Parts: sequence; structure tokens; C-alpha cells
Amino acid sequence: MQVLKTDGLSKRYGDYLAVNNVTMTINKGDIYGFIGENGAGKTTFIRLVSGLIKSNGGTFQLFEGENHNIGAVVETPSLYLYMTAMENLMAQGKMLGKVDVEKHKELLTLVKLEYLIDSKKRAKDFSLGMKQRLGIAMALLAEPKFLLLDEPMNGLDPEGVVLMRNLIKTLNEQGITFLISSHMLSELSKVATRYGFIHRGVLIKEITQEELRQSVTSYTVVSVEEKDINKALNVFKKAKYEYKEDGKNILVYEKALQEIVLLLSKNNIEVKDILKETGTIENYYLNLIGGLK
Repeated sequence: MQVLKTDGLSKRYGDYLAVNNVTMTINKGDIYGFIGENGAGKTTFIRLVSGLIKSNGGTFQLFEGENHNIGAVVETPSLYLYMTAMENLMAQGKMLGKVDVEKHKELLTLVKLEYLIDSKKRAKDFSLGMKQRLGIAMALLAEPKFLLLDEPMNGLDPEGVVLMRNLIKTLNEQGITFLISSHMLSELSKVATRYGFIHRGVLIKEITQEELRQSVTSYTVVSVEEKDINKALNVFKKAKYEYKEDGKNILVYEKALQEIVLLLSKNNIEVKDILKETGTIENYYLNLIGGLK
């Protein structure tokens, strides 16, 4: 089942096109990582498909027209800062017609905030991670099948990041599909099953986790004397190495560092510098948009 299908979805603010003709598909069970720079359109897109703002063009459909609930935590969670965690859940539950103290306790336990069940501590004194997880607990009151999270790991300490990551995995195993925007790409890569890359309002690429893994390759940066560059390129060509010239350096793929040094040494080519680079999702994104802007 397609949980979300957009077709040419757009949002304009004056002369600024924040979301530009986005066509996206999210399938049931996906943890869809939504990646883009500040101002790329991630938050605006999430607001569009969660019904918080209206589009200027295009369409979107949820659950192929079937009736299921969605939940969203956009930017900072909407909490009652002078209420406790349980009071926040009670207030949200009243709006939804779902006041159930035992259910509220279960949700706090699920998001690893069980120590707040009987606490008098007010939300204004919670850490950012506590607020984020309470916001998710409140969103879960509606029993959503699709949860949209806008930068859920932003500003969290390492423990908070791990707790958030594990919570997302647990909820996904329980049948919730996710759309998650995040700047923490290395962390997102630990949970996402599919990705969408957005740049200046345009969705420029959709890719699966496996396709991304195959595309993010490691390589060795080799630097030799300028007079030896062509000689080194010929040596690599003859040895059937996969390589490319990159300015004054040569990038060699899928070969051990020691093997490269030995080959060049046998051909009387001195290595000035050599460095192993591990491919990352950040590098993949930067390559997609043409480097740093």
C-alpha cells in the first residue's frame, strides 16, 4: 500500500517557491529519510501533507484513500509547558476523546519516560530529548499508521539520539510508517529504509537503503609528483584499477592502501601522500547537488 503519494505538490510564499512540483511515494512500512539543507523545503512539505497548510498546486493522497490516522511532530513539540507529562497526555487525550490513564502510562513507558508517570516535574524543565519523546507519545494517542517527524534528533545528546533511534525502530516494527527529516545524516542512515533528497524545493532523488549503500563507495586519495601523474594513471590503467583523476590527486576505488603503494613503488613512482576515504551519505548528497554552495 502507498501510505503517501504526492503529484506535483507545490507551495509558494510570494515569489519564493518553497516546495516545487514534488512527486513522492512512501510505501507501507517505510522509514523514509527526508534529506535537504536548511531552507530546502522539508518542513514546508511536512506541513503540507499533514494538513497544516494548503498547497498552491499539485495533489497528495494518504493510504490510497482509506481512512487511517496520521501523526506529526513538526519543529518543536507542542507541549503545555506548565503541565507534567501525564497532564499533557490527559489534555491531548481529552481533545481526541481518548482519556485513558493506563494507556497514557503505557505510552510514557514506550517512549522511555516511565519515570515521569508520577512526577510533578513540568514540561518546561524537561530536556530537549524528553520533550521530543513526549511529543511523540502525544502523537501516538491518535493511534497513527503514519508518523511525520521534523528533525527529531536535532540538538539531542548522544544518549537522546540513541533513545530516539531505538524508539523509531520499535514503532516501525509495530506497523507505523515514517517520514523523517533530519540534518543528522549519519544517524538517519541507521534507521531509514528509503530516502528522498530535496534541494531548493525540488525532490532530486529517491533511493532505497540498499541502492544508497551500493552508491556510497570508499576510495583512496593518492598524491604523486606532478611530473608522475600521467605515469601513475597509465600504471593504474594497465593494472585494471578503477580510478579517476581529481585535480592533482588520483582517486582509486576498491583497492587496499598497501597494494596501491606497492604497485607505484615497483614502477618507481614516489607517493607524496595517500589517504583512505570512507564514502558517506553526506558526500552522496553533496555530489547530488553539485558540492557545497
